[in-house]
Amino acid sequence: MNRFLLDAALDAWSVLLPVSCAGCGADDRGLCLGCRAALEPLPRGIRLADGTTVTSALRYDGLVRRAILAFKEQGRTDVARALARPLAAAITAAVHGPVELVAVPSSRGSYRRRGFDPVAVLVRRTGLGPPARVLAPSAARTEQKSLGREDRARNLPGSMRATMPLSGRRFVLIDDVLTTGATITEAARALRAAGAEVVSAATLADTPKRSGNS
Repeated sequence: MNRFLLDAALDAWSVLLPVSCAGCGADDRGLCLGCRAALEPLPRGIRLADGTTVTSALRYDGLVRRAILAFKEQGRTDVARALARPLAAAITAAVHGPVELVAVPSSRGSYRRRGFDPVAVLVRRTGLGPPARVLAPSAARTEQKSLGREDRARNLPGSMRATMPLSGRRFVLIDDVLTTGATITEAARALRAAGAEVVSAATLADTPKRSGNS
């Protein structure tokens, strides 16, 4: 379907189910064509302190931030497919050899509040296969978004566990937004403790501060 036909189809659909664009607020679109175009991925590599290399697709600001927050915090799952496209590009760039994908799990509190696991939903929408269900939260913790950099680092150690022995298995970790790297570092620790090899990680976006430091 060319762009003109796609635009016409979206206009027709919006008459039946009117919504506003999660990126710019325009009427009648889950994510308008202009905002979809702004989600063009530019994958870049970021190396964390534990040696894990993360490939990130987008910068977490502006309409990217608004679209991700609408998806995660407002239940706008109608934008999941558009967000999954740049994530798929980051995952593809991060994959080296035969690997399995594993989504960083939501905390129990986040899952109860949202009713879904945003990262797992995005991974499934990439079309790259379902994420392996080998990680789980192991303890209650304060949500990361409410904490500063030092508190984030203290909040996470021991908060995730592998659900089975993983010797001989290779994984690429997937998360939505890379901020300090503490979440991916903890997930990688849990996988390695179970015998897995963490090849790399991929995220949909990373914060401007993180981008500037990498």
